Amino acid sequence: MAFDPDAVETVTFDSYSTIVDVNAAERALADRVDDPEPISRLWRLRSLEYTLVANVLDAYQPFYEMNRDALQYALDVHGVDVDPDERDEILAVYHELEVFDDVRDGIERLREGGYDCYVVSNGDPDMLSSMVTHADIGDLLADTISADEVETFKPAAELYRHAAARTGTPIDGIVHVTAGWYDVMGAKHAGMQGAWVDRKGRPWEAIAGDPDLTVTSFHDLADALGC
Repeated sequence: MAFDPDAVETVTFDSYSTIVDVNAAERALADRVDDPEPISRLWRLRSLEYTLVANVLDAYQPFYEMNRDALQYALDVHGVDVDPDERDEILAVYHELEVFDDVRDGIERLREGGYDCYVVSNGDPDMLSSMVTHADIGDLLADTISADEVETFKPAAELYRHAAARTGTPIDGIVHVTAGWYDVMGAKHAGMQGAWVDRKGRPWEAIAGDPDLTVTSFHDLADALGC
């Protein structure tokens, strides 16, 4: 389906990998391990996999705890022995991840164009609060919406429908903007339009359809919406 800018009333954004760069977490490992890249990659992969399994098994716990368990697993797999305090210091990097360069200016253009902007994330409320503060976008957002509110993670339709209700927007009047392919498809399945931010120049994951719109920055989205 082609992107329909005239249908868009509200814009929702994912957080991690979309607004802030989770790959920056690798640097938190660099002071403690010789080869941080594979640990960081496994940490992120398991973190996402745990949320998917939790949805199926009704085993919800806040994302920060999921992320901590995933980090511990990645450290164990690679034989890295750190004490709990050191592990939590590594984990705390999620409160201050690097912000992509286009984020503030891009959201500002959308706000000036008349669109209410929200964050819809797996992150728990404390994580989202620190992310918004660190990214300096609190004045541009109408609100943040956490999976913790429904105790269900993406890409479950329940979270996107809850987000639509929280924004007061018909679900087909929302475009959800995310770097996560599964997040795009979850939003589309629930009834939103899905815009994929291709942050890494990778091929699209052709498992369940295509994005309604593909952009490389928030400025491209603003252009598509005529802002």
